[in-house]
Amino acid sequence: MSSVSDTAPKPQRRLPDLHVLGPILALVALIVIGAAMNSNFLSYANITNVLARSAFIGIIAVGMTFVITAGELDLSVGSMAAFIAGLMILVMNGALAGMGAGLGVIVLGIGAALVAGLAAGWINGVLITTMRIEAFIVTLGTMGIYRSLVTWLADGGTLSLDFGLRTAMQPLYYGGILGISWPIIVFAVVALLGEGAMRMTRFGRYCAAIGSNDQVARYSSVDVNRVRLLTYVLLGLLVGVATVMYVPRLGSASSATGVLWELEAIAAVIIGGTTLKGGFGRVWGSVVGVLILGLIGNILNLTDWVSPYLNGAIQGVIIVLAVILQREGKAGA
Repeated sequence: MSSVSDTAPKPQRRLPDLHVLGPILALVALIVIGAAMNSNFLSYANITNVLARSAFIGIIAVGMTFVITAGELDLSVGSMAAFIAGLMILVMNGALAGMGAGLGVIVLGIGAALVAGLAAGWINGVLITTMRIEAFIVTLGTMGIYRSLVTWLADGGTLSLDFGLRTAMQPLYYGGILGISWPIIVFAVVALLGEGAMRMTRFGRYCAAIGSNDQVARYSSVDVNRVRLLTYVLLGLLVGVATVMYVPRLGSASSATGVLWELEAIAAVIIGGTTLKGGFGRVWGSVVGVLILGLIGNILNLTDWVSPYLNGAIQGVIIVLAVILQREGKAGA
C-alpha cells in the first residue's frame, strides 16, 4: 500500500530564467570573444577606457530605466546632452573674466548643467503629464529643439572651452581614485543608488505599478502624473550629470554631440531585461546592457571584421532582437 508521500507529485525543478541570465551570458561571451581576437582586449588600459567611455550612456540609462519601467519613453536625451554641454561651456567662458580659471567657475558650470538637466526633464514631464501629449511626440519634438538650439548657440560650428578652463576641468574625466577615473566612479554610484531606489523604495514600486496598469495604480492611490513627472526630472538630472563628466573629455560641444545617445541608452535598458511596454525594470540589467554595447564597439574598433561605422546598425538590430525575445518569453509563459 503506497503512502501519501509516495503518490504526491514531486516538485519540478525550475529552469534558470534566460531573461535574467541572458544578458550576463552575452557579456561573458563578448569578453571571451574579445580576449580571443585581440591580446590587448583584457589589458587594464583597454578595460578602463571602455568603462570610462560607457559611463556617459550608463548614467543616462539608469534614468531611462525608470522612465521605461513607468511605461514612458524619452528620445531627446542625446540632443538634451548636446544643449546642456553647449550651455555649460558658454556659462563657464562667460564667467572666466570675472572669476578666473579656478574652482568657482567649475562649480558654476556644473551647477548650470545640473539645473539645465532638471529643467529640461521637467519640461518633458509637464508636457506629457499635464498637457497629456504622447511621450513619443513630446520627446521627438524636444529632440529637434535641443539639437537646433545648440547649433544656433554654436552658430553652426563648435563651442569650445577656454584653454585654461579645459586644463582645469580635465581631472573630472582623467583624474580619479586608485587608478579608477571619476566617470567610472560616478557611474557605479549612480547605478547602486538607482538599483536601491528601484528595489527598495515606493518610487521604484510605483514606477512598476504604473507601467503595468496605470488605472489600477490610480485606484491604489498612486499619484500617477507626479511619479511620471519625477521619472523625467530624474532622467534630466542624470543627463546633466553625464554631460558634466563628458565636457572635460573633449572640451567642446556641437550639433554632433550626443548623436545616437538615446538609441544606446534605450538599447542598454531593453538588453538588460526591462520591459519596453513598462511594468518591470532592473537597473543592474541596464548596466550589463551598457557594458555589452561598450564591448561590442570596442571589439569592432580592435578588429577589422566589421566596420565600426556600422555600430549604430548593430545596436538597432540588438534592440529589435531584444524586443522579439521579450515577446516570445511572454508568449511561452
